[in-house]
Amino acid sequence: MAKIEPLVQDFLAQKSIAVVGVSEKRDTGCNLAYTKFKDEGYQVFAVNPHLTSFQGEPCYPDLKSIPQKPDGVFILTNPNVTEIIVRECVDLGVKHVWMHCMLGTKPGLGAGMTSVSAEAVKLCKENGINVIPGACPNQFLKADFGHGMMRGLWGLLGFMKVE
Repeated sequence: MAKIEPLVQDFLAQKSIAVVGVSEKRDTGCNLAYTKFKDEGYQVFAVNPHLTSFQGEPCYPDLKSIPQKPDGVFILTNPNVTEIIVRECVDLGVKHVWMHCMLGTKPGLGAGMTSVSAEAVKLCKENGINVIPGACPNQFLKADFGHGMMRGLWGLLGFMKVE
């Protein structure tokens, strides 16, 4: 197993990021990731099939509706939706995918709090997509106290490694 940091640095080296799962109904980690990516100077695209705008910007129903192919895709959705999004990434040629999991990258950990789908991870690997199966960009983009503590704790417990 390898540490997650090289994958994170590779993902964060991209210039445009689609953030899938933003919500106007409640404040979410996905919304925070969208804001942090924007604040860090990324070109960010919000994706949610139920919204036409998010924070005053266009919101797209799917990845293929975005006017340009994003360099990377961050997903915070139900794992079943994650598989659909990854299939779109394959079709579009997106090479960087990050699937959210609040509790690190250990398979099965926090099964009810993850966007990670084993099938989607497999699909990424079969199609040459660099995949981060867990953790959260909010733990790496100028992490607040809580996200910094999670990153440190999950690292100490060995939950920040990937296969």
